[in-house]
Amino acid sequence: VKLKSFVEGSWFESSAAGAELTDAVTGEAVAEISSDGVDFAAMAEYARRVGGAKLREYTFHQRAEMLGALAKFLNDKKPELYALSTSTGATRTDSWLDIDGGIGTLFVYSSKGRREMPNDHIYIDGPPEVIGKEGTFIGQHIFVPLRGLALHINAFNFPCWGMLEKLGPSLLAGVPAIVKPASSTAYLTAKVFEAIVESNILPEGAVQLICGSTGNLIDHLNCQDVVAFTGSKNTADHLRKHPNIIAQSVRFTAEADSLNASILGSDAEPGTPEFDLYVKEVVKEMTIKAGQKCTAIRRIIAPENVVGDLVGELSKRLAEIKVGHPGLKDTDMGPLAGLDQREEVRTRIGELSSENEMVFGDLEKFTVTGADKKRGAFLAPILLQSQNPMSDESVHSTEAFGPVSTVVPYSSIDNAVELANRGEGSLVGSIFTHDNEISKHLIQGIAPYHGRVLLMNRDCAKESTGHGSPLPHLVHGGPGRAGGGEELGGIRGVLHYMQRTAIQGSPASIGLVTES
Repeated sequence: VKLKSFVEGSWFESSAAGAELTDAVTGEAVAEISSDGVDFAAMAEYARRVGGAKLREYTFHQRAEMLGALAKFLNDKKPELYALSTSTGATRTDSWLDIDGGIGTLFVYSSKGRREMPNDHIYIDGPPEVIGKEGTFIGQHIFVPLRGLALHINAFNFPCWGMLEKLGPSLLAGVPAIVKPASSTAYLTAKVFEAIVESNILPEGAVQLICGSTGNLIDHLNCQDVVAFTGSKNTADHLRKHPNIIAQSVRFTAEADSLNASILGSDAEPGTPEFDLYVKEVVKEMTIKAGQKCTAIRRIIAPENVVGDLVGELSKRLAEIKVGHPGLKDTDMGPLAGLDQREEVRTRIGELSSENEMVFGDLEKFTVTGADKKRGAFLAPILLQSQNPMSDESVHSTEAFGPVSTVVPYSSIDNAVELANRGEGSLVGSIFTHDNEISKHLIQGIAPYHGRVLLMNRDCAKESTGHGSPLPHLVHGGPGRAGGGEELGGIRGVLHYMQRTAIQGSPASIGLVTES
């Protein structure tokens, strides 16, 4: 099957030979992908001229209702999406995060759009500013939709959620989107996109899809367009430096992989609820999606006096993880997304092993249930331990994007802060402690380097969504290595696709413009 792009309102199949995409479990070919022949300039013009114009005819509430209707439609498609998701290496739990998580994000933005935005075309930003002494001259900040397109470049690890979490905010803002999924799992994204087109809920031109390369599309972007990227920092940096991105001052936001840390408080000794919660969370973050999450715990920062107990307990729990065919009910962890990805992770493990001791796991000796270990992209969980965390470089700079994490001992609370921040910017960090003074000290130290921080203890554990789960209500992104961007965060995510403008005039004129 050759994946088709959706261009200018029609499905387009390239006549050129495409790259082969394989099943993560069996290694067999599942699709070909190529965008050769797509007129990218026409695609961009169509998005602005047709999609943007039609979306802006609707109010925020009307667009929010579209998102809700679309979410309901996709809900009915879940059985076929789950079936195909298995080919990406996803277990039932992994697929729930990706598929239900993406649909759930649309529901959230539908609700927030109707509750927190006006049934209008202009979003008012704060109260009026009285400028004149007599009150006849005031100022008001407003947001209006950009007159361009949103280019969404997504990562391979969440082919459903990655698309829908960007589409929700941009469509609610009134900006049409061109979706470019990562090739290796694009067949699942394309399946979801087919359902979006089938629903006939969105106006013409609101969404388009590129299966394959973006070609020269970036050359045709302008100052009204937005690029929202998820992927590696190296690729983000390359795109950010594109001459046209710079020349046109194109808005560019990046959410990149990062060396996220989780800190165990000094009070959370073995036997405490927080220690047990910590072990459970680390194992979960190492094995869900086979560790292929930009928010996964890569550095396990723990007091040096409990490291021995912690390594022992983690090793015990990891030994219970069943690696195998993701379609089997008792499988805890499936394969990585593909053989190339597995080799990439193995290479990074080799780099980490040059300075850190491998204390659990083996690259070759492990059991796979229900599948061929040689044909599928399987890898066992790997736990390492840093011996010299202040001098070792790799633990703070090298990410193995798989079921891999490193225990990093700390000597004091300030040392824990320093170690966490040596990751040079993360999407998320977490703190496991029942001592709020420790939480306060750590938050003040690590927050500047993190986009989100979870404070976990026995009081909130029952309702907590965990370390690695981005929520549509809260910002997702981070400084430095994490890309320096931001998305989601409720209505904040919508405003990324809008222009804030200060308008000045008489109260009557301002009131008429804003219809307040």
